[in-house]
Amino acid sequence: MPVSLTTIGLLFLSNLFMTFAWYGHLKFKEYPIWQVILVSWGIAFFEYCLQVPANRIGSSQFSGVQLKTIQEVITLTVFAAFSIFYLGESLKWNHLLGFALIVLAVFVIFKEW
Repeated sequence: MPVSLTTIGLLFLSNLFMTFAWYGHLKFKEYPIWQVILVSWGIAFFEYCLQVPANRIGSSQFSGVQLKTIQEVITLTVFAAFSIFYLGESLKWNHLLGFALIVLAVFVIFKEW
């Protein structure tokens, strides 16, 4: 499998874990914060088990700035779906415009000038 697909796949999976670690507890507000923190740390462990290899593998093809940019785009994509399907929130026009501007930033970062 190409390095870029491996990197993106691992980053995508790590972001699923990260999103649940950071925001999944919002549906469980009845639990004490210390329990939420412990569960979130447990989930985040698996995120790191995917994130670190993704960056290690990806560094053979991408710069640090490019890896971070890929990470942020994946994060926003995963979070947008998470907020719609898990949290039941809707995306508004200004959210979509903001995402479009981030896509423009990706173009600027990856373009050879």
